[in-house]
Amino acid sequence: MDLTEIRAEGNASTLTEFILLGFSDLPNLQGFLFGMFSVVYLIILIGNGFIIVITRLDPALQKPMYFFLANFSSLEICYVSVTLPRILFNIGTQNRSISKLACATQTCFFLILGATECFLLAVMSYDRYVAICNPLHYPLVMNPIKCNQLAAGSWLGGMPFQLGQTCQIFSLHFCSSNQINHFFCDLPPILKLACGDTFINELSVYLVTILIATVPFMLILASYSKIIATILRLPTATGRAKAFSTCSSHLLVVFLFFGSATLTYFRPKSAHSPGTDKLLSLFYTIVTPMFNPLIYSLRNKDVIDALRKLLLRK
Repeated sequence: MDLTEIRAEGNASTLTEFILLGFSDLPNLQGFLFGMFSVVYLIILIGNGFIIVITRLDPALQKPMYFFLANFSSLEICYVSVTLPRILFNIGTQNRSISKLACATQTCFFLILGATECFLLAVMSYDRYVAICNPLHYPLVMNPIKCNQLAAGSWLGGMPFQLGQTCQIFSLHFCSSNQINHFFCDLPPILKLACGDTFINELSVYLVTILIATVPFMLILASYSKIIATILRLPTATGRAKAFSTCSSHLLVVFLFFGSATLTYFRPKSAHSPGTDKLLSLFYTIVTPMFNPLIYSLRNKDVIDALRKLLLRK
């Protein structure tokens, strides 16, 4: 369909749909992009699905660390499923329109799952802190009830904030255009379409980001500062290497996710450019979930052994 703009005439609340421009500026690469994103989606589903299966089936992986890893893999499947199927639909049909309600729904789920990832990464760092810094108390502190409570809190903790933020953003008037220069409905490109002064809305985004992203990140840094100090005091090099190997995968995922997400949400509206926003968003919405199973499996001997046993059994 034609990429038309909706100009404001009186009350801009009459807008009922947006146009996701996505990768329409690459007309000769549409087939390649569809194939590439299809393969990436399959890799994410299969890779994270394998981790969920082996952590459920292998008795050696019935530990809090792998319970949270299974939750994290489930989250990654949900997280990427909010954006990638829509990308594939838009490229495959060349129909880039999305209703305002569908756009708001996508934004809401994307923000809620993003908050869940922040909280879950913080919980995983706390698990490693207790395991390394207080190993004698680990079975008592990280008991099944506590693990379930922490997981439930991670999944549900960001919901009230992100529901409120979504309602606030989509109650704005959009008067200059209905074209979102992005491949999914995200806050920065949507705020660019809003009429008038959006300073309060930008401030709200920053405050929620600080609460949901910065606070967990600071807790992760505090946990790992104590973890590293404890590891350095271990008497043998083998013990230090083994302890650090259980944390290095998680640290790598933390910096990949928080680094790219922070660059997206902490910049002012005037500093956003469509190309940079798309690149950063691709990184933390698609690239990171694709590499997470590899990071956790290739750097974890227990996961490799469990995967080998599962494949040999088949």
